[in-house]
Amino acid sequence: MNVKGIHHLSAMTGDVQGNFKFYTEVLGMRLIKKTVNQDDTTAYHLFYGDERGNPGTELTFFDFPGIGPAKAGVSSISGTSLRVPNDKALDYWTKRFAEKSVKHEPVTEFAGRKVVFFEDPEGQQLALVSDEGNSGVAAGVPWENSPVPAEAAIIGLGPVKLTVRKPETTVAVLGLLGYREKSRVPALVEGQEDIIVLQVGEGGSGAEVQVEPRNDLSAAGPGKGGVHHVAFRIEDKEELMAWIELLNQFRLPHSGFVERFYFRSLYFREPNGILFELATDGPGFVTDEPFETLGESLSLPPFLENQRKSIEAKLRPLHTKRS
Repeated sequence: MNVKGIHHLSAMTGDVQGNFKFYTEVLGMRLIKKTVNQDDTTAYHLFYGDERGNPGTELTFFDFPGIGPAKAGVSSISGTSLRVPNDKALDYWTKRFAEKSVKHEPVTEFAGRKVVFFEDPEGQQLALVSDEGNSGVAAGVPWENSPVPAEAAIIGLGPVKLTVRKPETTVAVLGLLGYREKSRVPALVEGQEDIIVLQVGEGGSGAEVQVEPRNDLSAAGPGKGGVHHVAFRIEDKEELMAWIELLNQFRLPHSGFVERFYFRSLYFREPNGILFELATDGPGFVTDEPFETLGESLSLPPFLENQRKSIEAKLRPLHTKRS
């Protein structure tokens, strides 16, 4: 039973077409699956990633039209980072962000890595993190048709920041998943405790979680620009069933086994209220579409296929076919 690192992270948008445009045309990520939220099939679920959506590269979005902005606060996933190959790539991105009018900060250093903090058009809190000198969990493979050159391309998910009021309880649950403390970095806000940096498995930025203690904030609120949950990588269904038994032993309430078709899952909330998922590495996203046309049409898992007509009737148009 070994958590390998970050599997994917799921956020929220209120503008699905604008979201597609930003993440594919500005950030150069590949839309590798256009499907629906299996718990609310009136909403799209978009998966962006490397060339085939390898585990550890997937940033996903639920589309909720008309949703208001997220409220920053505790009990939230407050920062999402995306890996790029090296420090030089960050110089490319600061120029690109200036040209594309993307709100961003200059290159800086945080938790031992060069980073560029930026926002998407809906206020999603993001960072590009350099892989220079990084080791541990391997990065993904850039898509050859990306508008961003391979030497600067986004190659996976980096550290995820959790903002909580009681860090010891979140750290304890992460410890159950195999996370161990790596270091501590000074708080971003004066008067607050140090941020606790933890890693799991092989380590490296693709296996890192940063726990930020804050006693000056109220609870976060969901909305566009906010994050819904973070998923951690495990090997297969057999291991997932073992995790279910372990969570039962610790009396942690959970969803039980959930079939997502592209992977298998288990959901639970850690004591500060953040939603965690354990997700298997497979079967993957090339199970129901050719590699060449991933994300171009609406994909539905087999157990929803018989509802395709009614599902499509409730979805607003989203044009993702590439020229």
